[in-house]
Amino acid sequence: MKRNWLPWTLTVIFAAALAAVLLSKRGGPSNEIDGVTQDNSGRRVVAWVDPMYSQGPPHLYKSKQPGVAPDCGMKLVPQYAGDATVSPNGSVSIPPQQQQLIGVKLATAELRDLSSTIRTTGRVTVDERRVAQVRTKFDGFIDTLYVNFTGQAVRRGDPLLGVYSPDLLATQNELILAEGNRSDLGRTLADAARARLRLWDMSAADIDRVAQTGKPMRDVIIRSPATGVVTTKNAVAGARVSPMDTLYEIADLSHVWVLADVYQSELPAVRVGTPAQVVAGGQTLAGRVAFVGAVVAAQTRTATVRIELDNRGGVLKPEMFADVILQQPIGTSVAIPDSAVLNTGTRSVVFIAGGQGTFEPREVITGAKAGGFYAIQSGVQPGERVVVDANFLVDSESRLKSALSQMNARTP
Repeated sequence: MKRNWLPWTLTVIFAAALAAVLLSKRGGPSNEIDGVTQDNSGRRVVAWVDPMYSQGPPHLYKSKQPGVAPDCGMKLVPQYAGDATVSPNGSVSIPPQQQQLIGVKLATAELRDLSSTIRTTGRVTVDERRVAQVRTKFDGFIDTLYVNFTGQAVRRGDPLLGVYSPDLLATQNELILAEGNRSDLGRTLADAARARLRLWDMSAADIDRVAQTGKPMRDVIIRSPATGVVTTKNAVAGARVSPMDTLYEIADLSHVWVLADVYQSELPAVRVGTPAQVVAGGQTLAGRVAFVGAVVAAQTRTATVRIELDNRGGVLKPEMFADVILQQPIGTSVAIPDSAVLNTGTRSVVFIAGGQGTFEPREVITGAKAGGFYAIQSGVQPGERVVVDANFLVDSESRLKSALSQMNARTP
């Protein structure tokens, strides 16, 4: 007798299907919530994603069940509820507890009067326009020194040294003889002798004395051409001198220069007229930039900036070191703390705080940096809140690379 197997087989299949449905509703072996397969971590899985999801396109594959990513063949990983989530425009949503954990802090973009401050060191030097050299215009021998040490202060017209010169002595005698001849020829010769003595830097008073007394001066007195301090002295009693010898160098130190080195990256903020403060000798002196060097030193990548200062009090001495502060007003602009700006190499990005714990990465164009703030030319409006602390962690959560890739894709 043959048994009919068909009804029995259908009964078994129906029972198995009914058991599967009941187990699914009870959270049995299939372990699904809202159709998403769960793992054994105890946390709720909201999706299974490509492990390279944070890198952006094309790794954006999501699934409700474990498996492999079709684009790269890598095993999918779980994405849990409560984790930071990223919207298509790159905005990230971070729960308040997680914000507190990673230390997110905010600041408000506001209009500020910014000024660029540069701190550097300087060196006091002599004003090159106030240096005089003393030379003779004739050959001779030094008989007497009236100024005989470096650093001695002199005034214009003070005697420096007495020089015996056979040429000057002969010309003085010619003058005396010509003055005694009352003819036209005598006056002509006298005028010529006077002119020659003047060209040899003999003073007009000494020439008149020789003409009136009829006695030549054995030593011609060389006088200081300027008021200042003797910075170089080469004159020695008894030495022979010629027009090639520099006998003295006299510098007027009532007005000095301070030469400061400014890095090439800071040069755009320095121009002629920039206010400067020089701290040296226990005092702070105010001045302005008078000159910006046209050449950058190859070794230090700095240019020389010159500040001119009144020094009638003698506080500044050549070769002193000084602290220099340069301040250039930038103007009023939207400003945010410099720590809020993430420089990617080709772009500058900040995170704007929105409602309900969202943070939007936004590209900005920065201007000058001053006093711990960036001037923002575009990208941020006054009153908007930006992330200033833990922005690198927010960057990590927001998949910044993905957001920038999408920006690139939208750029024509």
